[in-house]
Amino acid sequence: MKIWTSEHTFNHPWETVAQAAWRKYPNPMNPAVLGTDVVERKVVNGVLHTHRLVSSTWYFPRWAQSILGTAKVCYASEKSEVDPSNKCMLLKTINLTFCRHISVDEVLYYTPHPTDSSKTLLKQEASVSVQGVPLSHYMEDMITSRISSNAGKGRQGLEWVINKINTEVKDIAEAVTKTTDGILTQTHKSFDDMTETARKSMDEISTSAKQKMGF
Repeated sequence: MKIWTSEHTFNHPWETVAQAAWRKYPNPMNPAVLGTDVVERKVVNGVLHTHRLVSSTWYFPRWAQSILGTAKVCYASEKSEVDPSNKCMLLKTINLTFCRHISVDEVLYYTPHPTDSSKTLLKQEASVSVQGVPLSHYMEDMITSRISSNAGKGRQGLEWVINKINTEVKDIAEAVTKTTDGILTQTHKSFDDMTETARKSMDEISTSAKQKMGF
């Protein structure tokens, strides 16, 4: 069995990172991940529990394919817990494809950074076990190396999603500002038109009264 661990700090608050984690796929940095499907979602004592099925492509060398077989699409089960009160997001993922010989258990923790609440700390660990096939230790090293590489791409993908969210928020704010400015402009114009109409009406009434009184 191989154990891999990693820590990374995002220069964004926990709320932003947690939201981006939900919208992480698809992104151009992780093209191997094809999509996610929600199997179950529920809230228990204020904690959001979600079970998703993750589909991806995972390519092995030809010699490994001759041992394990091939699969056009690989599937993994992801179970997560989001506790907004304590600002903690936990994701646990296990592989479903090739599970007869390969076991990959991955855990991710997103929490506010202990010394700077404006940042988010990601702790990531994975255990890899290959059994019942030749070159098992070599394959464990190969899979662990792939996990490490994908983790780096995953962090880049998360930053990409965060930038996308920030752009969306900025666009919405600008649209609201333009709409508000338009409403104020139209309101001022309508008020000016009403004032002018009222002034003309008063002038007409005054002129008519003078005419009737012989002035």
